[in-house]
Order: sequence, then C-alpha cells, then structure tokens
Amino acid sequence: MKASSNMEGPQLDQLAAPAALIATHEKPVIVGIYGLPGSGKSFRMNQLKQLFGKEHFAFYEGSEMIAAIVPGGLEGFKRMEQQEQTGWRQRAIDEISMECEVSGNLAIVTGHFMFWDEGQEAGQPVCTQNDLDTFTHILYLDVPAEIIKDRIFCDNTSVAKIRQMNPSVNHLHKWQQAEQTQLRDLCRKHGILFTVLHPETLLGKVSILLRDIQLHTEAVNLARAEKTLDQVVIAHGPHRLETMLVIDGDKTLAAADTGKEFWKAMAEKRQWPDKERTLDDLFGSPLGYSYTAFRQATFLYEETADDQEYELLCHNLASKVTVHPEFVSLLQWVAKQERVGAVIVTSGLRLVWQKVLEMAAFSKNVGVIGGGRIADGFVVTAEVKAALVARLQSVHKIYVWAFGDSPLDLKMLKEADQAIVVVGEEQTRSKSMEAALTSAIDNDGLRARQLLLPSTAKPRLDTMKLPVTHLTEDSIIGSILRHRKSRVHHATDQQSAKLLMTPTRDAAIAGSALREAHHRIGWYLATEFIADIAGVEEYPIQHVQGYQTSGHRLCHEGETLIVALMRGGEPMAFGVNAAFPLAGFLHANRPEQVLPVHLKNQRSLILVDSVVNSGKTAEQFIHHIRHLNATIRIVVVAGVVQAQSIAGGSFARALAQNEVSLVALRLSENKYTGHGTTDTGHRLFNTTRLD
Repeated sequence: MKASSNMEGPQLDQLAAPAALIATHEKPVIVGIYGLPGSGKSFRMNQLKQLFGKEHFAFYEGSEMIAAIVPGGLEGFKRMEQQEQTGWRQRAIDEISMECEVSGNLAIVTGHFMFWDEGQEAGQPVCTQNDLDTFTHILYLDVPAEIIKDRIFCDNTSVAKIRQMNPSVNHLHKWQQAEQTQLRDLCRKHGILFTVLHPETLLGKVSILLRDIQLHTEAVNLARAEKTLDQVVIAHGPHRLETMLVIDGDKTLAAADTGKEFWKAMAEKRQWPDKERTLDDLFGSPLGYSYTAFRQATFLYEETADDQEYELLCHNLASKVTVHPEFVSLLQWVAKQERVGAVIVTSGLRLVWQKVLEMAAFSKNVGVIGGGRIADGFVVTAEVKAALVARLQSVHKIYVWAFGDSPLDLKMLKEADQAIVVVGEEQTRSKSMEAALTSAIDNDGLRARQLLLPSTAKPRLDTMKLPVTHLTEDSIIGSILRHRKSRVHHATDQQSAKLLMTPTRDAAIAGSALREAHHRIGWYLATEFIADIAGVEEYPIQHVQGYQTSGHRLCHEGETLIVALMRGGEPMAFGVNAAFPLAGFLHANRPEQVLPVHLKNQRSLILVDSVVNSGKTAEQFIHHIRHLNATIRIVVVAGVVQAQSIAGGSFARALAQNEVSLVALRLSENKYTGHGTTDTGHRLFNTTRLD
C-alpha cells in the first residue's frame, strides 16, 4: 500500500468518526490483586500508588477496609463466626464498589481467595459471592513457593499466622495451583478477566495492563478497530477503492488454525500438556465467543509469553502456513488493481497473519486487522467483523466480498454484498458451522456460496441451498475485479423518456393503447440500457444486397430468460422480448413459479414489472432466483421506480448484495400507490371497475 496526499477518496480526518474513543464503563472497574500470603500484594500495590497517584485510581487493602468498618476492627473480625465474617467481607467490597461508582475511579483491591492449613484436605475459600459480582478483573501474583516460604519467616506481621503454620514448599505450591485453577473457573463463570503476573513481570508492564483495563470497553474496542480499518483504506493509494475483499485468516486464507498451533507449540516448549486445549477450554466456557472471552484470550497470550518469545513463536508459526493457491492467485490479481483492495480480518493472531503475508510478498497490498496482544489495542469478535464490513459499505461506499469458514464469520458474511463460505476438509473444519449456517440461511436471510478448498473437499449442506463456486471461474474473478459503476440505469431526464412516458400518465389512455405504450417502453429500455449491461455479440446475416455480413444481438440472447411479473409487467416484458426475440419468456405471479428447470443453462434473467414502489415483490423474486442460481445475471426492468426504494432499505440492499442491475424509464419522488382507476394493472386491462 502506498500513502498519498493526493487522494480521490476521503482523508482519515475527513471520515465520519468511529464510536467515542473515551471509555465509559457500565459498572465500576474493580481490580483484585490476589495471591498467597507473602506473595507481595501490598508491596505491588504501593508501587502502583506511587506510579498512578489517586486522581483516577483508588487503592484498598482488603484487611484495612474490613478493619475500618467492623466494630472492634480486625481483632473483632477475627473473633467472629465464619458466617458473620462473610457478611462483613461482602459489605466491605460493596462499600468499595459504591465509592468508585461515585468517583469514577478504578479501584485496586488486595485480598485473599482462600486459606489452607497443611494437612487439611482442601482450602477454605473466603472469596464471597459479592466479590465475584463486583470484581471486573483479577490479577494473581504467581510467586514461586520457595520465595514465599522464605518471606513468611521474615519479620512481617501480615503473615504471622501463616508463619505459625510453617507450611511446606509442596503445600504452598499445591495451595497456589488450587487458587489459580478455581479462580480461572470462577472468573469465566462470572465474566471476570483473570491473568497471572509472574515475579519477573516489570512494573512498566503492569502499568500498561492497568491503563488498558482503565481505558478498554467494548465501544472503545470497536472504535479502535474501525480506525484501523480507515487507515487500511486510506493507505491503499490515490484511487478510491470500489471493492474490498474481507478475508478471515485461520481455515479460510489457509487451512491452518494458528491459534491452536500456538498453544500446541507452547505446550511442547514448556511441557504443559494441558495447555494444548487452552482456547477450546476458554471458548467452551460460559464466556463463549463474547468480547470478554476474546479479551481473556489476549490476557492469556500476555501471561504465557513475553514480547520477544511471542514474536518468535508467531514467526515460526507463519513459516509453516501455506496460503491456499486459489487465494494466492486472487491476491496477485488484486495487487494489480487500483480500485480493488483486500484485508485480512482475523479473530486470531494479527502478528502471525502479518508475517504470513510478508512471507508470501503480499504485505504491501493486503492489510491485517486482528489482535492477540494488548499493544494491538483491540480484539476482533463476530460483531466487530460485521461492523467493519458495514463501515466499508456505509462510510467508504465500498462493495464488499467476505470470505469466512466458521460461525464467527456468519454476521460478517450476512452483512457483505457477496458472501463466500470457505469449506475445508471434513476432519478439520468447524463442526458447529453446519447447524449455524443452516439457521443463518433459513432464518436470517444469508445468501452465500461455498468455495471448496481443496476442491476435493465435501460440500456443506445441499448445493442448491449453498451453491458451489470456484475462484478460478472467469465470472467470479471478473465480478470481483469489475470496475463498479452504478447499477441503476434510468432515462428520467431524457427527452425520449418524456415522450414515451406521456401515454402512461394520460388518464384517457387505457387498455390496448396503454399496453402498446408499455410495449414501446420495454423495447426502448431493452435496446438503450440492457444491451449495454449485457453487451452485444455479432452473428452472420444475409445483407439485403445479397452478400454475407454481420448483425448484432444481445450477448447470449438464446440463454436469456424474460420473466413477466403478472399481470402488470406483461406488456412491457413483450416489448423487451421484441428486442430480444431469441430469449425465453415466462409468466410468474409468485417467486416459487420460477423453477430450477427454467434457469438451467441460462446466463441472464430479465425481471419485468410496470411499476416498482417499495420493491418488495422484486426483492422476493431476486432472493428466490439467486437461491436457485448464484451466478446468473439479473436485471430488473420497470417503467417507473420510486426513488426512495433504491435510496436505502432492504430492496436497495438486495440489489447490491445480489449484483442486480435496475433499469427504469423514470425515477419518481412520488410515493403514491395507485388504486382503482389509478392502478396500472387495472388500467392496462380495463378492469378498474373491479377495485
């Protein structure tokens, strides 16, 4: 990509601003610092006090808070029964929450999760339900048990009780592992972000983490992703993009699942066999594939590998990724186009896919939007993917082709103008996609095609419901790379249109005379506009002077079907047929009357009605036809089209998403719908008395 100041398209600062980049949290941000007694919670909090001050942060020692509100202080609290202690612990965290709700400060609270005397079968949790309802984040200090053992014999009254217990290193380690395991599970059940801080974690790294916690919300997350998208569009160069390919990474651009491979490599390196299922366990938890789940994934990557190790792992993973040859060819074509761009939008690891593109020599032409580290600034959820496609369409006015393979991609695919479901080998592809895809098609209006990679892969669903396409087909490549001009063609301001329209507006003309006027309009629109849309071809004819010459007809005229929407569309459809006499002709009252056999071996379909008001009827036909045939050219023809119907809404989307051309004699600002003597159908057939 080349940056340029002489652009046809909008500059970054001229674009409609994304959502506010200032964090507004739904509830107070309360960060718990947990760890065994002697792990340095108070020391770490004092460091943070000095670093951040108290302007936007509030600091609470859990034991000090209890001492402040309990009659008799901490000594009085220790003499209480367990149930009464739990009540005061709950009240303490509630007080903290209320204070921060008023102040708007981020609270950092030290506390204990459990106490565990050596010799007992299990520890005794002191974390309350109110804690779990209040904390938004928990940072766990993972200090080696040997160091804790040394610390608890130092002169520190805060660990005096533990010193008396004289726990062994093995017990401390078991206690620590139990706390981390239980906390991870509880945090996922209660929507709390959890991460482990190791002793070598520098204060600067912790401060970055807390700043991120302070500033990050789902709205901020989306705004940052949208800003990154805007930069990708702007960086493309001086020509305004007309088409953008939005491509998922894992199991779409390539067969690899780099997220799983990352954790597999990490498990082998650290000899953590349980780590291989890290992502499966996370996304299989109550968090599902939510914004919180992807934020938690980022925290997992941060706690598992430092920046240097993370980059090396990503480099090694990228070196093993092979981009599908079909996408290599497509991206090579795209690189040569001024008005077509491509961007990888991944819910996985941005750095891996950036390096994959670098190794494949596409990094200058293809952007990457993704996360994986706090420094990336955001995570990519299903909702973010869909929002980025919508922004390309609404803000940048770009036609979008989306490619994805999993349920995470369905919202993006539905939003896109063209949706391609990438289908891999049966043993490696998403198991949950089949049901989710069926629901999206049957209930949510998704219209998509499937791309088999490799070509020997078994298709998903019924290929009538999800037609198979190939990136090597000229029609598909051509459609992607086509220079996109307006698909709405009309003669509103032409003098010829005024002459042709006059009989249709004359109240004195009805019946056969009006049908003849519609016939002439149909012939005019066919020769003036449809011939340009579909093109014309030469064929041999006998010249009147007796020699052989060339004539012209509609390109693939014999493989064209004219569908008259009954009954008002019939006279105009006959006019179109007069211009294209080799085309087939079909009457249809309802979309279901267009059958698969009618579309067999057909290249173009011309849908004709006299008037398009809301576009609802034509839209139903479009969806039905596209469902039967994913690639047939569709042209809607009408005498009058209400301008509002193509300015926005479902009909306008149906035209764009299905690559349908609209041809009209006139666009009308009049929203009036005829009845009785003003109804076009009744006037055409002298049946106004029936209304």
